[in-house]
Amino acid sequence: MSITVFNRYEKKYLLTEDKYNTLVKCFEEYMVPDSHSKDGGFYSICNIYYDTDTDELIRKSIEKPVYKEKLRLRSYGVPGVMDESFIEIKKKFKGNVNKRRITLPLQEAVDYLDRDILPPSIDPDSQIFREIQFMRQRYTLVPKVYLSYDRRAYFGKDDKDFRITFDTNIQTRRTDLNLSSGAYGLHILPKGHWIMEIKVTQGVPMWLVKLLSELEIYQTSFSKYGTEYKSLIKNNTKRR
Repeated sequence: MSITVFNRYEKKYLLTEDKYNTLVKCFEEYMVPDSHSKDGGFYSICNIYYDTDTDELIRKSIEKPVYKEKLRLRSYGVPGVMDESFIEIKKKFKGNVNKRRITLPLQEAVDYLDRDILPPSIDPDSQIFREIQFMRQRYTLVPKVYLSYDRRAYFGKDDKDFRITFDTNIQTRRTDLNLSSGAYGLHILPKGHWIMEIKVTQGVPMWLVKLLSELEIYQTSFSKYGTEYKSLIKNNTKRR
């Protein structure tokens, strides 16, 4: 079992294809591609979001409270049962995002989250594991949504804590909640649209502030899981 902690601010933007292409061309002077994005390409991220039977966590989240939290199981690419996966808690307080996660083989992670079988590689005294266990028991969490997307990512040349990601081809489903089943489902963004996230521990660099202003790109509020849930409610309302 390994442990990872992220603590940063995340700013989100909705981009058209033209503005995405313009931004990427301007990055060469200031940023380098993520090592996972080989040859400047993409890698896929797959998630299972956990929630209550009544979707309590996402309902609270879309109300924009001062504090909110989520729990998800994540993989990079479509995993086999013994491949690496991540159980992750994401907390947000006054705009500051804290992510804490443990790494486990997929089968061990699923056995724990869905069947409450303690993984043999888990340290039960680990602070992050105890936080995950507390959250699961407090809310009685179950798997609710599969959500995947393709990502292109960059790091600052002079600041490795400064990161920008572009996500597209966002797909969701509420059946077959298994990361090994692969990416398929409903699309929640029009074709040719991107979600850009600027991830910083301090302020956004001035060169980027100026570039966003010149291109008339403005910060927005966007949650992939929240957008999926709103779409679900809208469609259910139409069927009545």
